[in-house]
This record gives sequence, structure tokens and C-alpha cells, in this order.
Amino acid sequence: MSISTPSRGFQTTQPAAVPNDLVWRLSVDQYHEMIRAGILTDGDPVELLDGWLVPRMVENPPHCIATETMRRALERVLPEGWHVNSQEPVTLAASEPEPDVMVVRGTLRDYGDRHPGPQDVALVVEVADASLERDRTTKKRLYAEAAIPVYWIVNLLDDRLEVYEDPSGPAEQPDYRRRRDLGPSDQVSLAVGKEPVAALPVRELLP
Repeated sequence: MSISTPSRGFQTTQPAAVPNDLVWRLSVDQYHEMIRAGILTDGDPVELLDGWLVPRMVENPPHCIATETMRRALERVLPEGWHVNSQEPVTLAASEPEPDVMVVRGTLRDYGDRHPGPQDVALVVEVADASLERDRTTKKRLYAEAAIPVYWIVNLLDDRLEVYEDPSGPAEQPDYRRRRDLGPSDQVSLAVGKEPVAALPVRELLP
């Protein structure tokens, strides 16, 4: 199969019609091979979700502030043996999303030859404004199916933190069994490896 790309990267000004015919879906290995071959680069604004190359949302200033605020807050309280990644891939069975923030076992040097997998991740965080629908549906389903223990959505539209816990793992309709919505006056408990670590004021996690 030959793949061609525009000479100046992906063009997203005019969305293409969804084809009626069957289309080719990529495996994670094929996605990695495209990266190794230089067909996709770090500058291409896409991520692999369920075998589809999906455009990443444009980040506005509040999104950037919330991402950095979350990263710094988690770094201050994490115990030894864990670190924070920001906008880096996590390799799932048929996807490789790039959450805005995640808490990962070990150190950066432990992942010199692979990206973290779900077994390495204690928490994933998505900062959502225009991406809120995708984060509440596609990404929540993928993270629940992979049994990532806790998923947070920093909901910029409603100024709150959505907390999802108790993932179903692989199921007919993967999901988290518990959801809590927390406002600026609330605190959110952080647990890593089933051990409680800290209670963080939600207002400190919002831009």
C-alpha cells in the first residue's frame, strides 16, 4: 500500500466527505512504522484512535495553562517511583492517544524503547473545551477498555473537574462505573497504585 502526504503537511481547511466504502484502518504497529518512515512526524497534529488517524484539537491559552497547571500540581505530590508525562503517547491495543497529562510508573529513562502502556499508567487527564464530546465518549471508552484506573477531564466549558473511576476493562460497552463532578470549591483525591497520595484543591487545577 502506498501512502502519499501533502508536501507541506496535513491540510485541514476543508473536511473531506466520509466515504461510503470500507476504508483501511491502521494497527498500532503500522502507525509506528509510518512514524519511523517519516510519513508522520512529531509536527503532524494527529493521534491514533481505534485505528483512525484523528486530528488533535487546537490548544488555546486556557487549555495550555490548565495543562501546565495540572502537570505542576501532580509533580509536587507524586511519590518516588512515578513521574508525569504531558502530551506524550500511551500505547493501547488499537490506539495511541496523547493525553494532556498522565501519571506514569518509573522514570522517563524506563521508556527508551517503547511508550507507556495502560499497565504503567495510574491517571490520564484530558483538558477539554472544543474536545469535550470526544473526551467524554471515544477517549473515555478507550481508557476504560484499557483499564486505566482513573480518568480526569478538566472541563473548561463548565469550570469543573470530571472524575471517572472503576473502569470496566474490555466489555461490550467499556466505561467507568463511577463519575463525580467537582467544582472550584471542592478537593480531588489522588491515589497512585491504590495508595492515597494527596487531596488537591480543584481551583488550583483550573486556569
